Amino acid sequence: MWRALAFLALLAVAAYGATWVADHPGSVTIVWNGYEVATSLAIALIGVLIAAIVVGFIWAIVRGLITLPEALVRGSRDRRRAKGYSALSRGMVAVGSGDPMAARRHANDAERLLGAEPLALLLKAQAAQISGDREAAESAFQRMVDDPETRVLGLRGLFVEARRREDDASARAYAAEAARLAPSVTWANEAVLEAQCADGDWSGATETVERRASLGLIEKGVARRQRAVLLTAAAQEREAGEPEAATERVLRAVKLAPDLVPAAALAGRLLARRGDLRKAAKIVEAAWRAGPHPDLAKTYMTLRTGDSVRDRLSRAETLARLSSWHPEARLAMAQAAYEAREFAQAREALAPLLADRPSVRTCLAMARLEEAEHGAGAARSREWLGRAAHAPRDALWIADGIASERWAPISPITGRLDAFVWKTPTEVLAGPSETRPDEPEAQEETVLPIEAAKPTEAAIPAGPPSTIALNGATPVATAAGAAATSNPMPAGATTPVVLPMPKTVDKATDNADGKARRAV
Repeated sequence: MWRALAFLALLAVAAYGATWVADHPGSVTIVWNGYEVATSLAIALIGVLIAAIVVGFIWAIVRGLITLPEALVRGSRDRRRAKGYSALSRGMVAVGSGDPMAARRHANDAERLLGAEPLALLLKAQAAQISGDREAAESAFQRMVDDPETRVLGLRGLFVEARRREDDASARAYAAEAARLAPSVTWANEAVLEAQCADGDWSGATETVERRASLGLIEKGVARRQRAVLLTAAAQEREAGEPEAATERVLRAVKLAPDLVPAAALAGRLLARRGDLRKAAKIVEAAWRAGPHPDLAKTYMTLRTGDSVRDRLSRAETLARLSSWHPEARLAMAQAAYEAREFAQAREALAPLLADRPSVRTCLAMARLEEAEHGAGAARSREWLGRAAHAPRDALWIADGIASERWAPISPITGRLDAFVWKTPTEVLAGPSETRPDEPEAQEETVLPIEAAKPTEAAIPAGPPSTIALNGATPVATAAGAAATSNPMPAGATTPVVLPMPKTVDKATDNADGKARRAV
């Protein structure tokens, strides 16, 4: 529309000029080299316009002849570049579809046509990777490192290759260099943080988390939580030798994450040693309200060393009121009542937990009560012990398929920070067994595979907890919370261990009684 308006405007100006020249006739006389040419003004203007057009046409021809070689070279280069990008596109498709032969062919074409183009080098490296040629991949990534524009990309590739060949030292060096060159690169920051946590460099890891938060790589809430975890890990290392430094760090952790159970429990213990019982109780109670936990209950009931069993029972009642009689509070209440020889009160606390499927801890608590009241080897005690063998598992610290009785700041498998979560392991329900009517009822056996993984040293700063590897997030632990058997093996390796867990069926002399038991 604007072009049409501009054309009409120019046409109107030309018409106005022609009308003005017609209304004001005149003559133009040219004298040159003894000749004299006289003509009208209109003819002179038309002659000047035609001369300008002819001169412009001649100049265009001359310029075209002058620039013809350059144009031919540029056209050839553009066609070569177009073919190179076409080969690059086909190579990326081949890499995505997992065709190593086509990927290598297109990568060679792209490199031949495009030269040291970053995308061509990347395609060559990826083609080498899917072909299993690690040396060619590293060579391509090293060429990227030599170019300032692709240095971070090359470091990323070298980092991945170093991880694949389990060269942790080189991987850390590549990640550190990438983080120095590009502080906002996520993978480099995460790799540096993982390496610092594995080495137990909690101060350096805290600085890395703060830098990531300042760059906007993680949310502020996540950064606060990670800083609290790192401060708690540092406090655990100093709990025995440097209690004052440990107290200072764990109080900062509690301030950042009041619901972090290990921080609250550790703060309670350290403050209790220092005699600040009021502050210790306040911190533990705040964490207990956020989420009841057996470690918090144990810390709270033993804040004052000289307390009697009655005092501990009173503290357990306080926790029960704070959590509206949460199951953890009932278990703590039952334990305190058992120690105080108040067996009726212990049974009353456990009664609501027996309605559905009581957990392992509940069954063991009832077994202890029966044994205390009726003596060792009582029938009811043996019955509760038998039920504990098949009862639902209680909550544990779980991270990446590993169940542990103690918390750790990082996962012993992946090294991920703040990986452990307190939750109930998933149960695997086996299908009903088919028994032929003409065959005697055989003993059923459930085989649960367990991966015994060796935790990293930095994952457990204060002594190795009992860890139980899970297959499909299904833990297998002893009823009494015994540690899992550890098998010697090299770092990073896993050894499958198969534990048969027989499901026995009670045999009774009376057929009716036996059927009733099997139905239960």
